[in-house]
Amino acid sequence: MSFASNLRDELLELKMWDVNSNMKQDEQLARLCIREAFIKAGSMSDPNKRYHLQIMFKQKKKAEDIKSLLLNFNIHAKVIKKENEYMLYLKDGEEISNFLALIGANNSVLKFEEIRVIKETRNNINRIVNCETANLNKTINASVEQIKAIEIIKRAGKFEELPDNLKEIANLRAENPDTSLVDLGKMLNKPIGKSGVNHRLKKILEIAENYKRGN
Repeated sequence: MSFASNLRDELLELKMWDVNSNMKQDEQLARLCIREAFIKAGSMSDPNKRYHLQIMFKQKKKAEDIKSLLLNFNIHAKVIKKENEYMLYLKDGEEISNFLALIGANNSVLKFEEIRVIKETRNNINRIVNCETANLNKTINASVEQIKAIEIIKRAGKFEELPDNLKEIANLRAENPDTSLVDLGKMLNKPIGKSGVNHRLKKILEIAENYKRGN
């Protein structure tokens, strides 16, 4: 069964009045109104795909009334007109979780939170992978330019005229095109930091640019 079907079944099994609740009478009445509205005309998308909970109303006033009741529980719903009806909806995961808890769908809350944790973990992993991929691409693109510069200097017959520190970093870069600046710096006879490596490679790029211009 789908998440929405399980949610509806759970709500239909709930007692109208929770004698064990710490809620005040008016709060319980408000909760019943919200739950009834959702059972009658509410729906929820599969949270594995997207977060969206809605309740449809024929009259704008009724939609605004439920919106006000939800606001009393610090749940911020929105209302928009959709064709000839008014849709009250929530799209934020935290808000939807609070809504489900409010109307007493405790089992659905647990399932929803489990899905949220899995989705957020997956999204975090994807963000990390994308960031690492972007950094790797940046390193490779820079490395390609640096190796081209080294080749230009060699073709000009000027490589051996470079200072020893530039020749050393140039040789390391040519032999290790995928290596980061930090790791290149550690591979030097006298290790230096990332900024030092970057400075030397920039100097090589500048020298190569002069030979490209015929200077």
